[in-house]
Amino acid sequence: MRITRVMGAALLALGLAAGPAAADSSPSPSASADGDAPTRAGTSFRTATEIEQGQQATASGSTGDYLYWSFPADTGQRPTVKATVKLPDAHGFETWQLDVYDGLRRRQSCQYGAQTRTAAQGAGSVELACVLRTVRGWAEPWANDPLPGTYYVRLTVVDLGAADLGKPVGAEVRVDSKDIGGAAAVDGSLGKPLVPGIAAKSEQDKDGSKGAVLSSFGSDDGWSSGWWSDRWVWTGIGAVLAALAGIGGYVLTRGSGRPSRVPPNV
Repeated sequence: MRITRVMGAALLALGLAAGPAAADSSPSPSASADGDAPTRAGTSFRTATEIEQGQQATASGSTGDYLYWSFPADTGQRPTVKATVKLPDAHGFETWQLDVYDGLRRRQSCQYGAQTRTAAQGAGSVELACVLRTVRGWAEPWANDPLPGTYYVRLTVVDLGAADLGKPVGAEVRVDSKDIGGAAAVDGSLGKPLVPGIAAKSEQDKDGSKGAVLSSFGSDDGWSSGWWSDRWVWTGIGAVLAALAGIGGYVLTRGSGRPSRVPPNV
């Protein structure tokens, strides 16, 4: 009976603790629909067009152009970048490539996705995708781990015939994220996110002078807001299970009392 009461209390505690974990693991919300999606792309890192996650950005260009966009990503998110290139009616074989760079302009590897694809002759479009690694809150200086801040998307053709150079094309880019949460969380945090112009903005806040800020977007609640993650929930669950194991082992091994063969003390 005692074990039954202990197990019932433990299951109730686990149910209460699992509630926040389920809420934290929900996908990140899409960008608000009140802002118009960008209809152009930049031609370099400095002129990259800013887009929010969940927006469908479009642009027109020519084969041979470098098209750039930028978007914010915070700790615990796993961004997925998708691009569709609409090709002209008549063309030869073309190979397009989608690259993603972080705020330090380090090229980020893709976990999976067709980052480079070749369009057959006469194909109407080609689709590219890149699923990044989960954004971490902290990393060693020598590591190439994705950190919170601005990310750049570069779309360009890497192989085509000379006759197809300069033909008009259209591009569509969309970025979505999945909140991974404590499953990929690490201890530590950055003092500032990897956002271009963050140093100039800090100086502007101190002395009131104006500085060039290259990126104006970020998370609504701030970068890497709060210390809470579902790692705390699973740590608490582990502690409860360990306590139950200790109680169960004690109850099973203590016996029913004083053995009958031992004479009482006089």
